[in-house]
Amino acid sequence: MPATSSPLCLLRLSALGDVTHVVPLVRTLQQGLPGTPLHWVIDKAGHKLLDGLPGVHFHVYDKNTSLAGMRALRRELPEGRFEALLQMQVALRANVLSAFIPARRRIGYDKSRSKDLHGLFINERIPDRPGIHVLDAIGSFCEPLGLKQTEVSWDLATPADAHAWAAAQWQDDGRQVLMISPCSSHQRRNWYAERYAALADHAAAQGWRVVLCGGRSDLERSTTDAILAAMQHPALDLVGKDTLKQLPALLARANLLVTPDSGPMHIANAVGTKVLGLHAASNPARSGPYSDRRYCVDRYDDAARRYLRKPASALKWGTKIEFDEVMSLITVEDAIAAFERYRSDHGH
Repeated sequence: MPATSSPLCLLRLSALGDVTHVVPLVRTLQQGLPGTPLHWVIDKAGHKLLDGLPGVHFHVYDKNTSLAGMRALRRELPEGRFEALLQMQVALRANVLSAFIPARRRIGYDKSRSKDLHGLFINERIPDRPGIHVLDAIGSFCEPLGLKQTEVSWDLATPADAHAWAAAQWQDDGRQVLMISPCSSHQRRNWYAERYAALADHAAAQGWRVVLCGGRSDLERSTTDAILAAMQHPALDLVGKDTLKQLPALLARANLLVTPDSGPMHIANAVGTKVLGLHAASNPARSGPYSDRRYCVDRYDDAARRYLRKPASALKWGTKIEFDEVMSLITVEDAIAAFERYRSDHGH
């Protein structure tokens, strides 16, 4: 393996799922380039999740600070140039921000995934491999450095007090736990409250404990209230009660998480919790739970045929089908069938 003591800089600001996908790359770099200082330019939410990640110097950029924040970030960085910048985000803001990071090598995405003038801010590209998962695309950023990501491992640096908080939320009485994180940051990826309620009631009827989790937004609160109102069985409402540091510990207490394509999907996968992913607007092969997609509902091809008049195989890799009512393609019966697949495989 090559070795260098010259520092490397990673740039990935968001979203929570994608910053989670960067953690295995960090592990690969640390193993393949021992002693190399790693710096990561990240956003506030990502930092709240990953603060304390061993061996990483974080530099937080607040997207609301615009160019002034970019200049402040430049002053915060170590003197001299990085050996390489891994520019893992193609959005225009991230591209402009990258110009404030001095680096000899500026490694970015292949041409097929470039946009927003990405090519003007880099001088090397990762290999073009269509049809791979987002995590594998991010993992390939180590290849220009002479490395290969051959295994995927996470450690989200979740502290002991976060696990203690999660353990205190309900007594472990031996029941299986179905956790529901009902909302994505993209509203058209979200399923419907009455359908979540029907799935939750089905699980409760099988003796499962139902727990709802999520953030503090008005949408998450109103969606959760609607789910609880539609349910016939009781559920534990933890929406808005955890921090991003506590979220991985909370998700680790679930046996199965139900969620649309979202940050909690990927955090749950990272901590070893199985995921019943709800996919119609996005392709689970590209952005579903990385380790195990056996319990996902996949209506992406149906959505492609209905809204884009072509099969999913004919779409550019990564195409989103975020139309009104696209998630109506996922029925309660679809979700119950996925839940029952999990029960059959795990004897519950």
